[in-house]
Amino acid sequence: MIVRRTRASLIAAALAIPLTLSPTGVPPAHAWKVVFDPSNYTQNVLTAARTLEQINNQIVSLQNEAQMLINQAKNLASLPFSTLQQLQQSVQRTQQLLNEAQQIAFNVQQIDQAFQTTYGAASLSDTDLDLIEAARERWQNTVAGLQDALRIQAGVIGNIDVNQAQLNALVGQSQGASGALQATQAGNQLLALQGQQLADLTAVIAANGRARALADAERAVAAEQGREQRQRFLAPGSGYQPGNAKMFYSGN
Repeated sequence: MIVRRTRASLIAAALAIPLTLSPTGVPPAHAWKVVFDPSNYTQNVLTAARTLEQINNQIVSLQNEAQMLINQAKNLASLPFSTLQQLQQSVQRTQQLLNEAQQIAFNVQQIDQAFQTTYGAASLSDTDLDLIEAARERWQNTVAGLQDALRIQAGVIGNIDVNQAQLNALVGQSQGASGALQATQAGNQLLALQGQQLADLTAVIAANGRARALADAERAVAAEQGREQRQRFLAPGSGYQPGNAKMFYSGN
């Protein structure tokens, strides 16, 4: 208790001592003088403005370069869609039908050989049985040609639905292309689809032409064969010789 009173007395005595500061420690108020140079201030403001403008220009330039790089990346992006496999399958189906052509196929050597034999001029040494057999073979060739033409037409008609789906998909890809490369690739695939359709059309025309050509050749050779058979019938010979003929079978 006594210690606490002693400490309190000492603190009160310390606070009672007046504080004195040396007049040399703080400069007088009239010693401060503010100097403002309007010209220097204006120059500093202009310099700061030009610096800010340059920084803004650099930012815009960097943004333009970044956008250019983005556009280049889009232009170089490949189209994530392809109809090549479907187009190849359609072409292969039509080609297979052409390769399955019956009798006289789409082969120059076979055609030349057939027109030297089956479709050639009737020979005087040919028997009536030979003429009949040749006519039957020509008829079979004509029928086979017509059947092949119908089969190829049916195959091409079957490709129409597939081609329509591919066309719709490619048009959508072309319209939604993100860059020049994708648009170009979509356009190339559209051209490939058009080429496949032209190939189908060529196959149909060729098959129909083959069928007509076989039918015309059959008629032409039939006319020539008819003249030969008529000459043989009218040629002088032994004439008609009567003979016995049985009308009904008696069972004996």
